[in-house]
Amino acid sequence: MGKIDKIKEDIGAFKVYQGFVVVSIITIGTGVAKLYLENSINELFWFGVISINILILIFAIMAYEMHKKISDLEDL
Repeated sequence: MGKIDKIKEDIGAFKVYQGFVVVSIITIGTGVAKLYLENSINELFWFGVISINILILIFAIMAYEMHKKISDLEDL
């Protein structure tokens, strides 16, 4: 497998992983919103809020890495 094909595969994998992260953010966000609307702000609510923030950070790091890989593609 050539270097360009490997980078393309990495970019494709990043897209799939980012999809999983986005779905997780939406799912946890829905649960947090439900807890908030039920006025049930407890440990589970705060765990959800912290989890969403961590997942957003992971998404941003993955997007940065993906853009670096795309830049590497331009150099080939």
